[in-house]
Amino acid sequence: MRVRTLVVVVVALALGVAGTAGAQSDTPSRTPGLDEVFNGYVVGTLRGATLASPQEAFEALRADDPFYQEPPLTGDEKPGTLLKAKRVDVLFTGVKPANLDAYKLMYVTTGVDGVTPVVSTGILMIPRDGRPNSERRVASYQEANDSVGWGCHPSTQWTGGDPLDGASWSALGPLALMFGKGYAVMISDVGNDADRRPHGVFAGKFAGHAQLDGVRAALGYGEAGLDPNAPVALFGIAGGGVGAGFSAELQPEYAPELNVKSAVLEGMVVNQRNFMRVANGSVGSGFAFATLLGLDPWYPEMKLDSKLTPAGQGIANFFRTQCQTPAYFGLPFLPLNTLFNTNRNPADEPDFQAVFDDNELGKAGTPKAKVLIASCAADDSFMSLVPARDSRELAETYRSQGVDVSYQPTDCSMIRMITNLYGWGTDLFGMQTIDWLDRSFE
Repeated sequence: MRVRTLVVVVVALALGVAGTAGAQSDTPSRTPGLDEVFNGYVVGTLRGATLASPQEAFEALRADDPFYQEPPLTGDEKPGTLLKAKRVDVLFTGVKPANLDAYKLMYVTTGVDGVTPVVSTGILMIPRDGRPNSERRVASYQEANDSVGWGCHPSTQWTGGDPLDGASWSALGPLALMFGKGYAVMISDVGNDADRRPHGVFAGKFAGHAQLDGVRAALGYGEAGLDPNAPVALFGIAGGGVGAGFSAELQPEYAPELNVKSAVLEGMVVNQRNFMRVANGSVGSGFAFATLLGLDPWYPEMKLDSKLTPAGQGIANFFRTQCQTPAYFGLPFLPLNTLFNTNRNPADEPDFQAVFDDNELGKAGTPKAKVLIASCAADDSFMSLVPARDSRELAETYRSQGVDVSYQPTDCSMIRMITNLYGWGTDLFGMQTIDWLDRSFE
């Protein structure tokens, strides 16, 4: 049983969650070795792991936990108010790791306006390693979770649901390093995961509020025993990198009491208009289309449905009920203008322009925390869906605002993928940034 457990996790990590950063950077990043990934804590967790029973695995796949039923709000709840909590077992691909406490949390956050109350859920995971929880550092992790559908988000992923989602698989390596360092890790669902309505995960301000309020809820949860003034690091990748970026920008005004030390922004969309231009007709066409669907719930002025052809409407209706894996991967290389009755690239739709502007990083506020930006150094790979120039310009924008920012471009080239898949994968999933994140706590 233990051998099978170890094989499951080794295969996951071998898919590309260790390696090194290429290109020049302000502070050279370091490749974590496999001994750091399979650190003492992780090895112990694997040795003590058990397999879920068939009944447990089946129940988890149903994704119908009554925990997600929302209590009525009075309207007086402050952002970050914990509504309910539930101790759960972490379950991933049928494996229940040992020495890991976990809690589903439901809490109050706010919409893009920072005022309208919204319910979100998430999962708090804390390693059992002998450290007092009151002395732990906290990592607020926003996954590469771009799903518009329900039942697709972290609190379900890490309790046995949606086992194929790439967001959770890509998080295995960074989480192994974070748990090895003793961090408590809070991951927001960016909304109530069981809400059947389309999830507005791509609205940056909403994602930022949900991340910060998730930290508030975790620090305020008495059973977890965390210090309310614990040092916090924000970590986000891809879609989650957008949320982490807005969290860093909004935190000084929205959640000034949080002791946020740093923010790691990995492979995130800085400018959604530019992302549409690059991703349209590429391997990422499905994700570009899903981005529009993840904005629409918060920006009805987009009038998205009225602009779609019958085929476009059919795909939109399907995507709104699905998880990113495998759905969004099923639309590669499709020119998105063919889904619009205007025959325009969505980057050029007049009704989308104000929305793109409202979701551009570098405009919502000035981060107080240190910031590390890690993204592809050049547009030289099929995975280079975010223009490299956008990340460089965001670093310069932050510097002009007086932010302590480190820009660490990574080598995403096809040559690197062919010759060093190990390192190429690390660059994509952000493991090379954890040392920097750890130093930022000092």
